[in-house]
Amino acid sequence: MSRVVRSSKYRHVFGTAAKKEECWDNLKTSKSAWDSNKCAANSHLIGVIWESQGGGSFAVIPRKSVGKVPASLPLVAGHKGLVLDIDSNPFNAGVFGSVSEDGNGRIWNIPVEGLTQTLVEPTQILLGHRRKVGTIRFHPTAENLVATSSADFTVKVWDITTGQANLTVTGHADMIQSAEWDRLGARLATCSKDKKLRIVDPRSGEITAEAEAHAGIKGSRCLWLGRQDYVITTGFSKTSDRQFAIWDPRNLATKLTSQNVDTAAGILMPFYDDDTNMLFLAGKGDGNVRYYEIVDDKPYIHYLSEYKSATPQLGMAMLPKLAVNVSACEINVLLKVCTGYVEPISFTVPRKSDIFQDDIYPPTKSDKPALTAAQWLAGQTAEPSTVSLEGGYVAPPPKELVVEKQVVDEGPKTETELRSEYEKLKKRVAYLEAEIVKKDQQIANLQG
Repeated sequence: MSRVVRSSKYRHVFGTAAKKEECWDNLKTSKSAWDSNKCAANSHLIGVIWESQGGGSFAVIPRKSVGKVPASLPLVAGHKGLVLDIDSNPFNAGVFGSVSEDGNGRIWNIPVEGLTQTLVEPTQILLGHRRKVGTIRFHPTAENLVATSSADFTVKVWDITTGQANLTVTGHADMIQSAEWDRLGARLATCSKDKKLRIVDPRSGEITAEAEAHAGIKGSRCLWLGRQDYVITTGFSKTSDRQFAIWDPRNLATKLTSQNVDTAAGILMPFYDDDTNMLFLAGKGDGNVRYYEIVDDKPYIHYLSEYKSATPQLGMAMLPKLAVNVSACEINVLLKVCTGYVEPISFTVPRKSDIFQDDIYPPTKSDKPALTAAQWLAGQTAEPSTVSLEGGYVAPPPKELVVEKQVVDEGPKTETELRSEYEKLKKRVAYLEAEIVKKDQQIANLQG
């Protein structure tokens, strides 16, 4: 692929890191080896997976509360294993989902002003996977649906108001490393440790297509490219070069295009803006963010530029378009997770006019769902609801999620709990054995 950039309104987009006082500082960001973005965000709140012992937790901080957070910051701390992934509900900023090594997912109601004390009781528990759960993604158009993937090789779609797994997809042969909804929420793309990209129809429970994505033994990621309806995968070659490939999900026999990027060790985290057709590839473990423009025809992708930093990123998240500053021609904000802090990076189109730039701000995806969970489960598919950013956009306050609470006996999970339960059971067995001996003696006496 040539690096000669054709004429494009985005060819001069540049990234600017926030000043230290505009970052969220004094964070204990997770050092877990599990490949996740470690962060999720919406117009009101940002969530960051926390480094913790004896269980799992994450922090949720109001976006406006920049600067040094208190050492006693209240956490979301209900999991009994390490938190592996989190996500924010696109239609209710106060609802976050988390999944963990303890084998379950949890849904949380978070106040828009942040927590005042550590939260341990979830609003809902998603219990059904048999092994650790590695990814969680809210549905892009239907309200109160999430997809999770697990080391039990299944993908489940849950209605978070009931806590029930309405759909389960089997057929994966190895650890699922990435699972992403398409723009309409009709399909999922997954990448697994067996190097396969799979296209999944969750409502039929079928894997409709699969292909080997990358030959390298390291991890891989996938992401849908919006209206283009392509899928991009990032991974490694046999010689451990970082690379990406673009696929047509209707025909995975041949990739549309692919490119080796460099020889760094960390995976490329992909983020896509459907309004501008811009793709961002952030290298985990380094400070580079390359960005490209996606087009319908060959060569399908055009290199634009690169944001460089000497500080490596542990993870990354993209703010929703509703949160950008249109008066500054800001088109995207990436949240860079570093050791101890999260740094916003603003990507801007350099323009001098104060007039609303409608060519770079088409109607964007809103925070209103297009479908209910029941409608989607019944087979309906709908375009995302949109809203204009002209004049700026003020996100509504979060609303409390009302659920049908489940009574769940999760059993012991930590080593201390297991040891305690073992001692109780040992005493119970000894007592029952003694009772059996007594009963046997009583029977023998009667017979004698």
